[in-house]
Amino acid sequence: MQGSVTYNLSFAAVVCVACAVVVSTANVSLRERHAANQLLEKQRNVLIAAGLATEDESLTTEEVAVRFGSILQVVVELDTGVEVAGANPDTFDQREVTSDPETSREAPENNAGLSRIPRQALVYELYEDGELELVILPVEGLGLWSTLYGFLAVDADLETIRGLTFYEHAETPGLGGEVDNPRWKSLWPGRRTTVDGEPRIEVIRGRAGPPGEDPYRVDGLSGATITGRGVTNLLRFWLSDEGFRPYLTRLSVEGDS
Repeated sequence: MQGSVTYNLSFAAVVCVACAVVVSTANVSLRERHAANQLLEKQRNVLIAAGLATEDESLTTEEVAVRFGSILQVVVELDTGVEVAGANPDTFDQREVTSDPETSREAPENNAGLSRIPRQALVYELYEDGELELVILPVEGLGLWSTLYGFLAVDADLETIRGLTFYEHAETPGLGGEVDNPRWKSLWPGRRTTVDGEPRIEVIRGRAGPPGEDPYRVDGLSGATITGRGVTNLLRFWLSDEGFRPYLTRLSVEGDS
């Protein structure tokens, strides 16, 4: 009987099942498009970190592909920094590798909030007339509310920062979310990462001097001390021996030979 408890429950059940089917179908059908959009956003941020695109450019998929085509993708062993023979960078999923116990390892004690790190990582290299111009490193670590995922680009000297950008995080808008602010990101080019191989770059509380006078420090984020500290910690980890230091050392030795 319409309006009875049985009728109402049955009607609600039918609606719930129908909605579940619609949502599941949409999720499956849009999965490939979602993955493609994620890849496109990563590539765009690699270009921004490398200085091959600007924040305010609205690039089409084709334009991103053309600019990204000059960048060499390389899968390397973190422990040795050596390129992995036969690895396909186009299908390499670093997050998937990190979450798999067979392709990752427990992270050493660190301030970046990392529990596991991959045994292999995907890096990006740009060459000009056969000479290394810059490298782009994937970096990640905890902020205040979330894990920040981004890219750090360094010049051929492997110490001077070309750019830093984050493509995914859930920090507070207007506070920690200012890691996305073009003005703050414009403070990074020209800063230096290490002293005698030891990571020294840091986000401080307050204002830092210009790169030429204060090369290892960057302005803090107002009201977001913990997020700024998180950026310091994640950069220092990935620039250390546990991160990309073996890879950067190999490139330096090859460049000197």
